[in-house]
Amino acid sequence: MKQFKLYIDGQWVGTNELIDVGNKYTQNTYAQVTKASEKEVDRAISAAERAFQGEPLTPYKRYQVLKRVSELLQENKEEFAQTIVSEAGKPLKQARTEVDRATQTIEISAEEAKRIHGEGVPVESAPGSENRMAFTIKVPVGVVGAISPFNFPLNLVSHKIAPAIAAGNAVVLKPASKTPIASLMLAEMFHEAGLPKGFFNVVVGSGSTVGNQMMEDERIQLYTFTGSAEVGLKLKQNTGLNKLILELGNNSPVIVDKEADIDAAAQNTAAKSFAFAGQVCLSVQRLYVHEEVREEFQEKFIKAVKELKVGDPSDDQTDVGPMISEDEAERAEQWISEAKDAGAAVVHGGKREGALLHPTVLQDVANDMKVVCEEIFAPVVSLIPFTDIKKCIDEVNQSQYGLQGGVFTQNLDTAFYAAKHVQVGGMMINDSSQYRVDLMPYGGVKDSGSGKEGPKYSIEEMTEERLVVMNLDQ
Repeated sequence: MKQFKLYIDGQWVGTNELIDVGNKYTQNTYAQVTKASEKEVDRAISAAERAFQGEPLTPYKRYQVLKRVSELLQENKEEFAQTIVSEAGKPLKQARTEVDRATQTIEISAEEAKRIHGEGVPVESAPGSENRMAFTIKVPVGVVGAISPFNFPLNLVSHKIAPAIAAGNAVVLKPASKTPIASLMLAEMFHEAGLPKGFFNVVVGSGSTVGNQMMEDERIQLYTFTGSAEVGLKLKQNTGLNKLILELGNNSPVIVDKEADIDAAAQNTAAKSFAFAGQVCLSVQRLYVHEEVREEFQEKFIKAVKELKVGDPSDDQTDVGPMISEDEAERAEQWISEAKDAGAAVVHGGKREGALLHPTVLQDVANDMKVVCEEIFAPVVSLIPFTDIKKCIDEVNQSQYGLQGGVFTQNLDTAFYAAKHVQVGGMMINDSSQYRVDLMPYGGVKDSGSGKEGPKYSIEEMTEERLVVMNLDQ
């Protein structure tokens, strides 16, 4: 059995406590990881603070390290992909895509490290300041506390770590306890790439211990967190005036208009609704279909869903693997049962085998059902008919969430109306809500969070703008 230690101050650190990491498909223990105590967390934060206050990383050094990490990631692509399959249960082809995306995230961050700049400020145009000159510079915030989720154990970690380092900060990362191994392997890549000690530290443990200790430590100047809205709110309430980047929940809406390309919409949404068993913040959950095309769309959508291969994630043909745990699969199954008891109908799927929940399609749902109004984070989609696009969007906006949405239509007026009026951080036209490339600004509104990811945009969040004014009379 593989064993992994914590990465603190450039060293691998063990303790007497271990966390079992299970293979999410076989349910067998796959590896063991050292569990951090308060001592290790404090040591990691101290190391980050010491590194930041010491000799700064030059922009070109940041570029060199990050570029080398991106290269090492590709050189070890298969090992990382197989790790993601085992610890997260992500189907192999999707795991390989995640490694490729993480490579891009880190490479883009490397390039952005050389582009951080301020701007001139024309103070000389103000009366009495004719002999002054001003400009802004961007300075790193200091120590960044990063808390990442299980669903993208490599790429979402990369979205937190790489921009932070590109901006010149030091980082303490707490990965999800269910999927910590890819993070520790990534730390090894940073070590090999020559990142000075203390600039990247990884501590593993529960949110109630490690997470809370990080949240309460005043040496951390910025927190970047992906997870539930409940935990995000707690973080916001307990971190004072510290800067926050919060990527929280969602129940993505996608609208299929009567003027849509029905074949393309059905194929796209079938694939994007159930990737990684629906455990993606952008997964299609609420699918609004115009009444005039509802029957045609539903037939083609379900046909496409039936073509998805469900089963062992290590099989490179598998499309839908297990959920992160049997408990989560049981929770989703219970939400489906509650919806059925309240009048919803299962038109496809609904079967559960341990942690494996087969793609499920519901109809006759109501807005107050959990499968509609909350984030199910499971391979479950609700089909909801509509007749008027404006009323449909009003209904879409009743959600407490607003990360991304989508609309399929060949009508430009409809497309622009949806783009302007759907309350989300990003609106996809003729694509599902799950579209994302790693250089774009990514973030939500309402209970979906605040701040932006995407290397360029995260770096903006992870730096402070400082004004410099020069008195030329002196």
